[in-house]
Amino acid sequence: MSTLVTDTAMVMAAGLGKRMRPLTATMPKPMVRVAGKPLIDHTLDRLAEAGVARAVVNVHYLADALEAHLKERADLAVDISDEREMLLETGGGMIKAQDKLPDPFFCLNSDNIWLDGPRNAFAELSARWDDSAMDALLLVVPHKRAANFNGPGDFHLDSAGGVTRRKSGRIAPFIYTGIQLVSHHLLRDAPEGKFSTNILWDRAIEEGRLFGLPFSGDWFEVGTPDAVRLTEDALSRG
Repeated sequence: MSTLVTDTAMVMAAGLGKRMRPLTATMPKPMVRVAGKPLIDHTLDRLAEAGVARAVVNVHYLADALEAHLKERADLAVDISDEREMLLETGGGMIKAQDKLPDPFFCLNSDNIWLDGPRNAFAELSARWDDSAMDALLLVVPHKRAANFNGPGDFHLDSAGGVTRRKSGRIAPFIYTGIQLVSHHLLRDAPEGKFSTNILWDRAIEEGRLFGLPFSGDWFEVGTPDAVRLTEDALSRG
């Protein structure tokens, strides 16, 4: 699809899913079913619908079950980034998969469920992307569009979309959806082994190269069994 700046996304699917227990006692979190299909299929369906042709999926917890399921996808190519030996967290996961990823690439969590606004999320990110100014562009959502979310928020945005973090004890107006567009410049000089993407984001904030884009659709946090039920109820109402 010509409106996208890349045809590849990395899908984070290696986590242990502790907050989703007991559902994740016998299955990886991306395989938990919501509204009739596994969480990861909600994500991959949206990628395919948007014109993303290839997904690089990292695996760790109960990886065999997830890999077997992913082999059934015929609508986009799936490439596995194997983290069976060590769970590398979000930052380390991107570094391990970097050779499989073009520049830039979409990166998203495997437990995302959202309803697009006038344009799909990936087209929105692509339209705003400026490679010369950005190391990463985060898709963020205001509290009123974040179903099942009860936290204080993550970020503030300035008039140009520049990101600053929420200050301790304060409320921030925007929540990170788990979806971003990433330049390889963000990944330079990264730590070895497992680490959080927050380390790279903090550097980008200091350099004025981390930006946020308010999402025009609705987003659902699906982190617990209760949130599964609430999301299903909301989706059934359209």
